[in-house]
Amino acid sequence: MKRRPEKSMLAPLLAIAPASVAWSPKVGLVMIIANVIAIGIGKATIKYPNEGAQLPNAAMFGGMSHAALLATTSFGHILGMGAILGLAARGVV
Repeated sequence: MKRRPEKSMLAPLLAIAPASVAWSPKVGLVMIIANVIAIGIGKATIKYPNEGAQLPNAAMFGGMSHAALLATTSFGHILGMGAILGLAARGVV
């Protein structure tokens, strides 16, 4: 019986995977800050932030469209994930 190579390659990858962080108010605050920063970056860099379907209360988000808000908050979650994992590795969160 042949040994499957993907099983032998998977174990070392799982060993180096970072442990997940338990949710706490600090983790939530880091994610909120990351999303606010991402929205600010998006408002400054998106060429047409109000193009497309509008939000019900667009003034609350500075006139950004649904697509622009979705893009910036997606970017914010990526930033937040990196920040949370980095802070957790240093023992801050």
